[in-house]
Amino acid sequence: MTLFLPCLAAAAQDWTYRVRPGDTLWDLGGRYLKPSISWHQLQAHNTVGDPYQLPPGRVLKFPIAWLRVEPAPARVLAVRGEVQVSGPSSTSRTVSTGMQLPIGSQISTGADASVTLAFADDSHLLLRENSQLLLDQLSTYGATGMVDTRLRLQRGRSSNRVTPARGPASRYIITAPTATSSVRGTVFRVSAGGGQSVASTEVVEGRVQVDNRGGRQMVDPGRATLSRSAELAPSPSQALLPAPAFDEARTRIAALPLLAGWQPVAGAAGYRVEVVRADAPDVLLFARDLADTRVVIDALPAGALRLLVRAVDADGVEGLDGNRDFLLPDGPEPPLTLSPQHGQTLHQLRPRFEWAQVAQADGSVVQVASEPLFLQPLVEQTTRSTHLRTADSLPAGDYFWRVASVDAQGTRGRFGQALPLSLSDAPVDPQLQPAPEGRQLTLRWQAAAEASRYRVQVSRNADFERLLLDAEVDAPEASLKRPLRGGTLYVRVQTIAGDGYAGPFSAPQQVKLPCPLCYGAGAGALLLLLAL
Repeated sequence: MTLFLPCLAAAAQDWTYRVRPGDTLWDLGGRYLKPSISWHQLQAHNTVGDPYQLPPGRVLKFPIAWLRVEPAPARVLAVRGEVQVSGPSSTSRTVSTGMQLPIGSQISTGADASVTLAFADDSHLLLRENSQLLLDQLSTYGATGMVDTRLRLQRGRSSNRVTPARGPASRYIITAPTATSSVRGTVFRVSAGGGQSVASTEVVEGRVQVDNRGGRQMVDPGRATLSRSAELAPSPSQALLPAPAFDEARTRIAALPLLAGWQPVAGAAGYRVEVVRADAPDVLLFARDLADTRVVIDALPAGALRLLVRAVDADGVEGLDGNRDFLLPDGPEPPLTLSPQHGQTLHQLRPRFEWAQVAQADGSVVQVASEPLFLQPLVEQTTRSTHLRTADSLPAGDYFWRVASVDAQGTRGRFGQALPLSLSDAPVDPQLQPAPEGRQLTLRWQAAAEASRYRVQVSRNADFERLLLDAEVDAPEASLKRPLRGGTLYVRVQTIAGDGYAGPFSAPQQVKLPCPLCYGAGAGALLLLLAL
């Protein structure tokens, strides 16, 4: 749908210029007029006596139709994901930052992609995911500052930030399949509709005129109009859904992964979450459509950023933004984790963690939590080493742990992946089997991943006050001379980590010795299999 009336009105108007010291009609004609228009025509149009002696401050009128028109390609400010462009005589190619896109360019974005365009008057358009845009008209009226930008949104959504008009010929027009939106300086969004969404124009700042063959609607800030077909007039404007209120208990934006939660909005069928640069809100860094009232964002670039959340109604109309500015420091990368391994069970209630050294890191921060979002970490300890044991014991159970690097200035980088971990204080479950080892009694137990050596104790009594054996061994086994009299022995084992940390002793286990009359060379000894 093309908007004719504003164009015709602009063509019938004059652009005005206020004379500056030293101006002449000859100079002004060469600067602003088409080559086919003589400065003499400008002299007659303004009834100027001396074309070389123009009084400063005098207002001259230039008919719009006489002004020089020059092409003004769009410039690509930012690209996220896969974006393609094609033209009338060119094959499709990948869009990159800094490219100049001329009239006739057709831009297509992928499923998780966006592109930001800048036009000659510094108006910006953000083309969102799964969208297609045709650049219909991109021109400037010489050096007047007036820009003619006409776009065709064929599919998807765009967000627009339009510079206020600098003259009667300034235009910014977006044509969608069912209506045309024209503005002279505002912030608004346009949807082409399709699927479950209805074509819409949503105004954040300023006013937008929406036209089609069925009629016209002027939309004020904070309101939207729907265009269900090109033949039906745009609907009366409706209020945008209010901005969601952030839930502080579920929001943490000082470090990655970023967590944000918000209160449900009445009338919302879903929510749109975006992260943009705080100094360039048209540069999209992250985007997601959600049914839930929370989001977790694992990766973002460092810098001053802005989180945007808005409610979306059943027609796909997006509401006002709830926003939070935050600073994400450019700290060192998270280290590779070494131990415990993913999902490992430790028989220690003060677990020990180990990770690789990052070149730019001067220290590390370890966190342990009972849930993977780390809303309330149970442990947060800092060290300049690449290993750490928790200062206090934790109850047996399931946990998650992660580690971040810290540089020499104390700037903490993002945390690495949260890894599951289980701590157990369950008693060991030994098994006894006969083993032909003569007069030696050999005790063997299951190796513990976190142990570098073991301490084993053997006693006649369950209180272990008088010991037959108290030894540290490197392997998960120990031997002692078989006692001369039969009866019951009690055995317990303790794991010792590489840093000297000694875990709790296992629960005492019993070894039944045969009677002395059964002894003899070649008689069966007992092998203790002790599972730690």
